[in-house]
Amino acid sequence: MEVWLNAARAAAGVNVLLLLALGSVWLRGYRSHGASHTLGLLVFAVMLLVQNLLWLYFYVLHPDFIEWFRVTGTDVQVGITLLCGLELAALAFLSWITFR
Repeated sequence: MEVWLNAARAAAGVNVLLLLALGSVWLRGYRSHGASHTLGLLVFAVMLLVQNLLWLYFYVLHPDFIEWFRVTGTDVQVGITLLCGLELAALAFLSWITFR
């Protein structure tokens, strides 16, 4: 179903935006304070950013993956979409804490 693919694309795209925003805050924090936990958060953001960019590549540009996603069962489509959705919920909460 196209709706699950579009939902996964949207979640991965929003994740990229949130990670760029969070990464910039953590980078500024690390540069000004040099705290090791801030460096850890920055590395965390970079790893998740790469992961979500890879997801976007598969969801948008990789024709074999897109075709596989369309013909696979709904349970797999929902499961894969929930991976990005749960990450979106976690990043939204982390963003709320960071930017308030």
